[in-house]
Amino acid sequence: MAETTAAATRDRLLLRARTLAAVREFLDGRGSVEVETPLLLRAPAPERHIVALRVEGDRWLAASPELQMKRLVAAGSGPIHQLGRSFRGGELGRHHNPEFTIVEWYRPGVDYRAMMDETEALVRFVAERVPVPAGARVRPPLALSQPFDRLRVADLFERFAGWRPGGDVDDDSFCRALVDRVEPALPPDRGVLVFDYPASQASLARLCPGDPEFAERFELYLGGLEIANGFTELSDPAEQRARFEDERAAIAAQGRVPYPLDERFLESLPDLGTCAGVALGLDRLLLALAGAGDIGDVTALRWDEV
Repeated sequence: MAETTAAATRDRLLLRARTLAAVREFLDGRGSVEVETPLLLRAPAPERHIVALRVEGDRWLAASPELQMKRLVAAGSGPIHQLGRSFRGGELGRHHNPEFTIVEWYRPGVDYRAMMDETEALVRFVAERVPVPAGARVRPPLALSQPFDRLRVADLFERFAGWRPGGDVDDDSFCRALVDRVEPALPPDRGVLVFDYPASQASLARLCPGDPEFAERFELYLGGLEIANGFTELSDPAEQRARFEDERAAIAAQGRVPYPLDERFLESLPDLGTCAGVALGLDRLLLALAGAGDIGDVTALRWDEV
């Protein structure tokens, strides 16, 4: 029994180590520079659905390195990536941990369609180089040799929820239909890139120039599990400030204390230019590739063990 447990532990650790190495190999090979940004922030990005964890004083643990990395791109860094830890309150379950590993990368001079291509290529690169140990697979194997499906959000909603969201769709209605009707209908055995989200769901993404009811945002699903989120980045400081203020108002309406605005980030936006970025959850990627049922099956230690 002890040998079996020891072997399973080593398999799990090797799976993570090889995946991290493969991600770095892929991004390094495409001219990206690995960076590190601070984990303790004075001004996290305000998002109503994400709870940053406050520490003593005037700092919060980073839920994402997004604002800091975009400041580096605006300062002339060129393509950059980061592999590190992120923290979000209220996220605990089979597919969530409050502390998790994020892979985030930015590439100036391209848009979200180029990053959809790159995200698909990264997943396939990792899957080809990282053998998944035999184990209690509870998900169908993924057919990653096939091109990922690419589907517009409005088309998915029309097909599976019975209505077509516009740019000003109610946030609660959109999220409820997404979770209850759309995500369960996604194929369980392959990758799907879902793109062109309603403008109300733009977050930090640029609106589509030819159709401003929608935003240049995409999400990657593997086997129905959301893995990554990407944008063509918004570079208009006035528009970004207005969106942040809307999010801060929503946070206050929830009874939470809104974070201060990151003025340095807003000041940097005019220098960002055309740029696209992706945030990918490494633990969830491993969950999908291994066909595991719980995120604790692909982490070094389970949340309830520490």
